Amino acid sequence: MRPVFEPASPRLFALPHGVDFPREFVAGFLDRYARLTPEAIARVTIFLNSERMRRSVTDAFVATGARLLPRLRLVTDPLGGMPVPGMPRPVSALRRQLELLQLVRPLLDRADALSPGATAFAMAESLAELLAEMQTEGVGFDRIRALDVSGQSEHWAKSLTFLSIINGYLGPNAEPDPAGAVRHAVEALARRWAANPPSDPVIVAGSTGSRGSTALLMQMVAMLPQGAIVLPGFDANLPPQVWQSLGDVMTAEDHPQYRFRLLCEALGIQPDAVKAWTDTKPPAPHRNKVVSLALRPAPVTDQWLVEGQHLSSLPEALADVTLIEAASPRREALSIALILREAAEQGVAAALITPDRMLTRQVTAALDRWGIIPDDSAGRPLGLSAPGRLLQHVAGLMGKRVMFDTLLALLKHPLSFTEGDRSYHLLLTRDLELSLRRCGPAFPDGTHIQVWAAARKDADKALPWAKAVAAILDQASAAASAPMPMLVATHLALTEAMARGESETGTGRLWDEEAGRQVHAAMMALALDADAGGVLQVSEYGDLFASYISQGEVRDAKVVHPGIRFLGTIEARVLGSELVILGGLNEGVWPDQAKPDPWLNRQMRRDAGLLLPERRIGLAAHDFQMAMAARRVVLTRARRDSDAETVASRWVNRLTTLVDGLPNRDGPLALEEMRARGKIWEDRAAQLESPVGPVMPAIRPSPRPPVAHRPDRLSLTQIERLIRNPYEIYARQILRLKRLDPMRPEADPRLRGTVLHEVMERFVKERPLDEPRAAARQRLMDLTLEILTANVAWPSARLLWQTRMESALDGFLDFETAEAGIPLAVEVDGDLPLPDLGFHLIGRPDRIDILPNGKALLIDYKTGQLPTKKQQKDFAKQLLLAAVMAEDGGFGDLGRIEVERIVYLGLKEGLPTEPTDLTPELLASTRDGLRRLIGQYARRGQGYTARRAMFEVKDISDYDTLSRHGEWDISFPPEPEDVG
Repeated sequence: MRPVFEPASPRLFALPHGVDFPREFVAGFLDRYARLTPEAIARVTIFLNSERMRRSVTDAFVATGARLLPRLRLVTDPLGGMPVPGMPRPVSALRRQLELLQLVRPLLDRADALSPGATAFAMAESLAELLAEMQTEGVGFDRIRALDVSGQSEHWAKSLTFLSIINGYLGPNAEPDPAGAVRHAVEALARRWAANPPSDPVIVAGSTGSRGSTALLMQMVAMLPQGAIVLPGFDANLPPQVWQSLGDVMTAEDHPQYRFRLLCEALGIQPDAVKAWTDTKPPAPHRNKVVSLALRPAPVTDQWLVEGQHLSSLPEALADVTLIEAASPRREALSIALILREAAEQGVAAALITPDRMLTRQVTAALDRWGIIPDDSAGRPLGLSAPGRLLQHVAGLMGKRVMFDTLLALLKHPLSFTEGDRSYHLLLTRDLELSLRRCGPAFPDGTHIQVWAAARKDADKALPWAKAVAAILDQASAAASAPMPMLVATHLALTEAMARGESETGTGRLWDEEAGRQVHAAMMALALDADAGGVLQVSEYGDLFASYISQGEVRDAKVVHPGIRFLGTIEARVLGSELVILGGLNEGVWPDQAKPDPWLNRQMRRDAGLLLPERRIGLAAHDFQMAMAARRVVLTRARRDSDAETVASRWVNRLTTLVDGLPNRDGPLALEEMRARGKIWEDRAAQLESPVGPVMPAIRPSPRPPVAHRPDRLSLTQIERLIRNPYEIYARQILRLKRLDPMRPEADPRLRGTVLHEVMERFVKERPLDEPRAAARQRLMDLTLEILTANVAWPSARLLWQTRMESALDGFLDFETAEAGIPLAVEVDGDLPLPDLGFHLIGRPDRIDILPNGKALLIDYKTGQLPTKKQQKDFAKQLLLAAVMAEDGGFGDLGRIEVERIVYLGLKEGLPTEPTDLTPELLASTRDGLRRLIGQYARRGQGYTARRAMFEVKDISDYDTLSRHGEWDISFPPEPEDVG
């Protein structure tokens, strides 16, 4: 083969910002190699930086016509899949982390551990990352041990104890992990080329050399007789003095061109020796100069004022740049979606570049309304796929008591019970949900579900289903610490059983489609490496699995829009889009926050030859500079997220500051125009979400149903609701709408009242005659513990409520002694008819005692605030009405009972009481008030007004959403409306 390049080496080429790198690279390649035979071209080796770049370069070659292609390899696989002679077989990253985990645990168990709050998994993960970086950069452990640690020797001694763990993985005969395997492959290639340099061309294209192994490969290729490097996004606008200022890694690593400066220094050439690969000019050269100046290193930003005066007119240079500073992430996503929709309608190739996966999901959802499915290069995390979610749900069950919302999420999963009759499975799941939300328990087990199924009319069909669910629940809750292979096998078996359902064989649709196949492969890989995990707690396994499954990605097979793409930041090098949107430009998102290193500080990293945390920022800055060079650019950010005000990305901040500070070049006007163009899209997004016409708020309802449909009986407590919030009686008694407990039950005041009432009821009913005070006290404490244990699943709530009862015990026993009443009835049902009104007052007072004078004492236990006498007079009439029922013979066999007084007892510290002595006048007034109230609602013209007289404005009713409270408030007059 005749040489293509001049004998001089090394040879560095570059393509400018903004060009279609794959297409221009192929064009330059064919131009240089046009005279070579097809066979000679097939012997050319090209190393590319990513799989997507390889696909794009392949497509660019194919687009030029039929030909033999060069050998296209990745810089991460320089030998093309061939093993390195003499190198042990590489181990997976997961196995390496699990191996380190076994070594970290004993050290953490020591009293002098590095960090008492550290977790073994986090430590093992950080050590694995450090080990991978040391292998990539070619740093031996001797350099770590030799670091100058004056002033921090005690801390360093502890750190070195942990770091010494990785020394055994760095020897020449140690099994490398994937990062080490790449380094070994590059070094093997170097030895091969040193002995026999290839005569065929070798090219590295599209890489910045940000990692040590890649930089070594690029240096080797550049020195070959027919080797060449083609750099992406080389900034030819930087003057020599700026290139010189990039020599200090501590201040320059976050600059987008720092890696190129480092490569030139390693090759012994100056940056001006980098030649153009093609003659193609960038689409926006004036804008590129502005961006280059804006991204100058911090120590030389004083050059803005000097060199900024030589820029072309800024409104012209930035004419195709739009800046959207949206009010919220949702508004940002909708603005981007509108821009992409317009691009799709006009046939313009457009790309959204962002590291923010939440933003891409929001934009995807917004585009879905117009039937536009973008080509998302990242796909979906395996953990968010249907089989991945099911596996995570099952992992969350293992070794735990299952709350019913977790159980329902599992049963409702689209892959659950897919081997048999799924429609019947969903029917039973719905019925079980209604039962659990109405009656509990909060933590159902297999026995409860089978008892529930056995009580159904279709028990013959429901019981096999219940037994299948029960078996899964019982096996999952029984899982305990075990060797990791057993945990993986149990996890897999439980998941397949859930997907299978009642069938004895099969796995349902669990492993169907692309996501299922990839998740299954991931589980097989996990099982293969599980032997290195040792014995794990179930919770540890759950954390490990969640981290593991989130690392993989799956691309669903679906028809996507050919012109709308979502790309990661590194893929800005593969751009071929006329319109580029840079989204999520906030600090902490783009660039991401530098990850703290628990082992080495910045100075120690530099001295050891490792990468600084700013390396990622420098790479992100390079990707930003590449994307900013497209023909049309849109910059987007949200001024506020869900928590607080955001801070604009440092690059947006630099660009706007530079432009705004150059009035002689019309910079403020250019910035105003950029924002004005962005405001147009944000206004359109706001308009898209705005109602077409004016929306009138809902009225304050006061429905008037037919009298025949109004309730003919209400309980003592419902009378207070009828007074305070009549709408609640309408919704509950007439519409028959009942409140369901929340999906995630809590130890709320309602449950507290129920269980403490049960304690008092059983105490009084089971109390023997002449029981000594000490025995009564102990029995009441024992009852409290027994009932709380049986009915309250939350340990903290049990302890709190038990303490509450204990603080009220002595006050209650004092009350019992002082009153000297004999319990006549406990929780007895009463029914007082009002024949002339066609109405029945029903109720069940907590307790009726007979006093020594033969009169009655009515008692009501309260776990909340006690009603005052004024509140009892107008609203809280529960005990007063109970007294009327007793006086009028409403308690059946008890006959007519004269009531002397009523008392509310507060079941808390000190046992506060609210007694009321009854008089004939008070009882007559209560009786007349009841008749007037019921008579009033027996008229068609009386409406059930919402929130008529709530105790506090902030009080919440179960039916506030139904009445659309919030669109109206108590200042709105009720609007009566005939219904039914």
